[in-house]
Amino acid sequence: MATFDQSEYQVRFEWGERGVGELAPKSDFVIIVDVLSFSTCVDVATTQGATVFPFGWKDQSAAVYAKSRDALLVNRRGQGTFSLSPPSLANLPRDSRIVLPSPNGSTLTLVASDHSRVLCGCLRNCRSVANFVNREGGSVTVVACGERWMPGDTLRPAMEDQLGAGAIIQKLKGTKSPEAGSAEATFRACENVLLETLSACSSGKELTEKGYGEDVTCAGQIDSSQSQPLLSGEAYIDQSEVL
Repeated sequence: MATFDQSEYQVRFEWGERGVGELAPKSDFVIIVDVLSFSTCVDVATTQGATVFPFGWKDQSAAVYAKSRDALLVNRRGQGTFSLSPPSLANLPRDSRIVLPSPNGSTLTLVASDHSRVLCGCLRNCRSVANFVNREGGSVTVVACGERWMPGDTLRPAMEDQLGAGAIIQKLKGTKSPEAGSAEATFRACENVLLETLSACSSGKELTEKGYGEDVTCAGQIDSSQSQPLLSGEAYIDQSEVL
C-alpha cells in the first residue's frame, strides 16, 4: 500500500500497530511514543541506567519471561514498589533489569523491531531522541501508540501521544510528511500550555481521577531528560551513556 507509506518524505507520522506495520519496513528508524505511560516509564528507567525489556501482555506469562531474563517485573499502578507509574521508577537501583508489560508501547516496539531500529520517545526526552536520529541519519517514522476502546479493542487516538510525537518531529531534520507536519503543529499550538493540556485531555483526566495526577506531571516535564533509549536485542538501553 505505497500510497500510505509516506516514503517520499524523510520524517513520517502514523498511529498504532497498523501504522507500524505499514511504515516500519520502509523506515530506518521507528520512534515509539506512548506518553501515559510506557514511553515515560522507559525514559525514567533508562535514565537510572536500567535495561528495559518490553513485553506485550500483562498476564502470568510476563512473570515467566521476567524470570527467564533475570529481571524484575514491573507491576500495574498501585501494586508493589515499582509499577507503570513513571515516578515509581525514579528509585530503581542503578543498572537494574526490568520487564515492562504494555499492550500498546511494548507490542508496537516488538512489531517495529522486525523491520527497523527502534527508539522510545516522549515529551521528556524529545530533543535527545531526535538528536540521536539526526546524528545517525536516515528516514524515521514517529508512531503515536494511542489507547484502546473497550469493549472492541479498537484504536483510540490519544492526544498526549500526538503531542509527544509532535515534540519529537519538531526537532527532527529532513522533509516532513503532511501527517508529521500536522502532529508538529498540534504540539506547537499547545506548547505554552502543555501541562494544562495533558491534565485536561481524556487520558490525563482518567489518571488524575484514579489518584495518579503525579504521572501526568512527570510525563509533561518537557526536555528534562537526556536519555536515548534504543532497542538493543530484546531491551531498551540508554545510548547517551554509551557514546
